[in-house]
Amino acid sequence: MAALLRLPGGASEASEIVEALLVAAATRDTTAPKLAARWRQIADDIGDALDQLPTPTHHQEQQ
Repeated sequence: MAALLRLPGGASEASEIVEALLVAAATRDTTAPKLAARWRQIADDIGDALDQLPTPTHHQEQQ
């Protein structure tokens, strides 16, 4: 299943989500290992999707 995720901050916000999932997973390793593994898988999936995005080019308009 595919999902569309819209983030106003772009890929940098998605990177923060990945980091948060990994930190959360680390805190649940002993108390909920299946949940921790699931969060790591979600983080990996998002990271893989980010890796497939084209490299951004920055063209700023002058005002």
